[in-house]
Amino acid sequence: MSDNSNTITFSIDSGREADMKQTLLQVYDALKEKGYNPISQIVGYILSEDPTYITTHKNARSLIRRIDRDELLKAMVRSYLGE
Repeated sequence: MSDNSNTITFSIDSGREADMKQTLLQVYDALKEKGYNPISQIVGYILSEDPTYITTHKNARSLIRRIDRDELLKAMVRSYLGE
């Protein structure tokens, strides 16, 4: 067994992060308007990548599919940790 001590780094630029936030807010609003619990629906989508968690109302399903889930998770963790 080989020991690989290299760590892979992952980064996104702040402009991309702002775009993701704006898109996520649009999806959140569309879900809320349709009477869904937006947090639960978005989490379901992030975990499964199943687009049926997201309504087609206001083009929300197409919008969220433009977001890279890895980038979104990184931005969310960074925000949660205050970095």
